[in-house]
Amino acid sequence: QGQLVESGGGLVQAGGSLRLSCAASGRTFSGYAKGWFRQAPGKEREFVAAINWSGGSTYYADSVKGRFTISRDNAKNTVSLQMNRVKPEDTAVYYCAADLDMYGSSWDYWGQGTQVTVSS
Repeated sequence: QGQLVESGGGLVQAGGSLRLSCAASGRTFSGYAKGWFRQAPGKEREFVAAINWSGGSTYYADSVKGRFTISRDNAKNTVSLQMNRVKPEDTAVYYCAADLDMYGSSWDYWGQGTQVTVSS
């Protein structure tokens, strides 16, 4: 059974940067796409970014395009989300996920989440 564990969350000022990481354990997740999602208080969980197994294909939500970058290191079984020029509306719990289909609506594996708070 695979596990995903996020880290790197915290408090950051608007306009600043933060880097989230997600470490996988229990299995290699070979062939799996990885994604980041977020859930703000009182809102539904929403897609942020995804990357395919090779790392050669990525896509982003319009709200973060040009500011966030997803990347992965398959040798270390990790995926990262570099968040630049953050805004107060980026405040949310961020979740790492894994699935065979990077465009799927239902992802198989989820982490517990890490809190990101952006102060204005």
